[in-house]
Amino acid sequence: MSAFPQPLTGIAAPLDAGALRDNVDTDAIIPSREMRSTGRTGLADGLFAPWRYSDADARIENPDFVLNQPEFRDASILLCGANFGCGSSREHAVWALAEYGIKVVIAESFAPIFYGNCIRNFILPITLERSALTVLTGREITVDLAAQTADCGDATYSFEIDAEAKQMLTEGLDAIDLTLTQAQAITNWTVSDKAARPWVYLEHST
Repeated sequence: MSAFPQPLTGIAAPLDAGALRDNVDTDAIIPSREMRSTGRTGLADGLFAPWRYSDADARIENPDFVLNQPEFRDASILLCGANFGCGSSREHAVWALAEYGIKVVIAESFAPIFYGNCIRNFILPITLERSALTVLTGREITVDLAAQTADCGDATYSFEIDAEAKQMLTEGLDAIDLTLTQAQAITNWTVSDKAARPWVYLEHST
């Protein structure tokens, strides 16, 4: 798996430029009609389809949508309001963001399942106060996961992240990889437990 880039510098695209949207659900991020496969690829074109296109079927872009504007078209950092990623738990929403090239989502708050899906797909979710998001809007930001900071030159904001999630992102580990980092401890426990409770490990003949 690919680890989170250290550090990452990119333009922060606000969703939307006028006012950060609250309660953006996963159906807005990737509508069900855009989910044409069960795989992780082929989803980027459907990202934010209801807002990104004036005609989604013909893929006619809406010039007012932030990611269609020249300065934000290649953005790797997305700024959002409160409760981002609410609604259904579809992991396709995170897959679409990742395939498009979004590496960091900074929001006032996240839906818990969406937040976890970001970590598992190596997108860094950052929670900051709305006042900080206003300062960061449209700016070039350097995100340093090791230091847990987001810096735009004249302001630096610290963010919290769980140690396990940070390790997964830093080392490019999925949930199985993370478990296997404790392989020796698991083996040691099994040996000890077999000695203490041998009857548990008896094989039963049929």
